[in-house]
Amino acid sequence: MIHANIIEAIGNTPIVRLNRIGRDVGANVFVKCEFMNPGGSIKDRIGGWMIEDAEKRGVLKPGGTIIESTSGNTGFGLAIAAAIKGYHCIFVLPDKMSEEKIKNLRAFGARVVVTPTAVEPEDPRSYYSVSRRLAEETPNSLYINQYDNLSNRECHYRTTGPEILGQMPDIDAFVAGIGTGGTITGCGRFFRERKPGVEIVAVDPVGSIVYEMFKTGENRTPARSYLIEGIGEDFIPANYDFGVYHDMVQVDDKESFLMTRELLVKEGLFVGMSSGSAVVGALRWIGEQAGRLDGKNVLVVLPDSGNRYLSKVFDDDWMEENGFLEGSAGSVGDLLRFLQKNPGDIVMARQSERISRVVEMMSEAGISQLPVTDDHGWIKGVIREDTLLRAVFRQRASGDESISGLVDTRVEFVSPADSVDRLSRIISDGGVPLVTDRESDGALLAIVTHIDLLNYLGVRR
Repeated sequence: MIHANIIEAIGNTPIVRLNRIGRDVGANVFVKCEFMNPGGSIKDRIGGWMIEDAEKRGVLKPGGTIIESTSGNTGFGLAIAAAIKGYHCIFVLPDKMSEEKIKNLRAFGARVVVTPTAVEPEDPRSYYSVSRRLAEETPNSLYINQYDNLSNRECHYRTTGPEILGQMPDIDAFVAGIGTGGTITGCGRFFRERKPGVEIVAVDPVGSIVYEMFKTGENRTPARSYLIEGIGEDFIPANYDFGVYHDMVQVDDKESFLMTRELLVKEGLFVGMSSGSAVVGALRWIGEQAGRLDGKNVLVVLPDSGNRYLSKVFDDDWMEENGFLEGSAGSVGDLLRFLQKNPGDIVMARQSERISRVVEMMSEAGISQLPVTDDHGWIKGVIREDTLLRAVFRQRASGDESISGLVDTRVEFVSPADSVDRLSRIISDGGVPLVTDRESDGALLAIVTHIDLLNYLGVRR
């Protein structure tokens, strides 16, 4: 078939059966290969659709600028349609997104603005707030806002849902990650109307607020950071409709990333992080049904391609540094257990402390370095005995002077789940690794020295 332009080639992606992964769960597990769209993701579908909707409503004028807050994939979908239709693009991304996504968007000629991830949606630095501000400042522009733009879910209701039912008339369950809500709400509404027996299951990452809101109707637990890209939220978009979803499953970073790699080596499916999340969630949900789905057909959406995550989930160093693959030397937690370090034994000084007092503290504790905090208790760096020695003997510093100008700020925070390989690289580069508990408001667990690492590695090897 010959198409008039690349937009017409979007959709009609294949459905493939999983043969090795999930073969023992009882249900027949199939995947919808949305990574085979021209732009590499399911978001290609809504890019052109939302632009055409804006044109029909008269809010997007010829030669205008499209502004969007995106995890990357919607940006590609919009950029493709914008290239065909002659629009300019500005995309705002959180800083946790892969470098590949940023470079690919810039390749389209788009302006890319990167914002902090770990801020509230209402914070003026958030990618939602920055997008709104850019739309106010840019003449002849439109903030598409895929989160609250109902043409997002309408696109999937009108196109993706019917396409799936045409390909797979005997579908029994539909599983997809939940981000903007467009895919699962649009397809879910379609199935509810046209084939009511289809169960709709959403997959949400740990750290997002969506699962708790769906299960309890309340948000008691604050959102926290996670590394999965493209799904999960820290607010509830207008495209959501909890009444459409039959169930929701939570997944974490590690199991999602390991499944993403497994899909490639066992099924030949080169997909992104959220695809691993969706498959993990689907298999967990099937397992929870205690055989009720034996022989039934479950379809899982694989949203995007793996080529946008080569520097992350498919990079062994990145996986080890983030504690998702254990390095040959084990984990930082293994090291702490070997050293038998007690968080209660940590000696810390304030940056306003006198040099003479810090020397006394080191001498009394028998240590050569200690963490330094500001007056509010926030860790600012470390002070070393050799630094104090140079200050006193070479620079003639007085013991009554404060240590504030002597603090080494080259500290890096690691968790017990991180690899010793990462910790070793920090020390080799001249940094000081501070071990903190990510599950307990970043409480300091240990400061690791050269000799600590040598003792551990010497015994281990």
